Amino acid sequence: MEQLPAQRQLTVVQLPDGSHVYADPASLPAVQQPTGPQVVHIHQAPPDRTVQRVALGSGVGAGAVAAGVYFGPLLVGVLTAIAANLAMLALMVLIVGWGTVTVVRAVGNGTTNKGRRKGR
Repeated sequence: MEQLPAQRQLTVVQLPDGSHVYADPASLPAVQQPTGPQVVHIHQAPPDRTVQRVALGSGVGAGAVAAGVYFGPLLVGVLTAIAANLAMLALMVLIVGWGTVTVVRAVGNGTTNKGRRKGR
């Protein structure tokens, strides 16, 4: 047993790429510190976080961000419901108009043209 090397303490270490490994911290290379501020591009953020990042970046308070997160989907739902109601109304107007024209043509063809002269 004396021939075995001394045990090294293995710990969980997070690598620069974000993955975690069991390793001896002494055997890893030194981590380079970033020189400047980290830039987060808003077009790379998930869609639900983009509004929050823009709002917080422009100095808007957390209350406004929370209101935007809460009322944003509500607004989309309300506009969708309004659009569905208008589409249904337009369909009903179309059907009633078609029915009215059909009935007027059917009733009017038998009696209206009897007394008229035909054109040349």
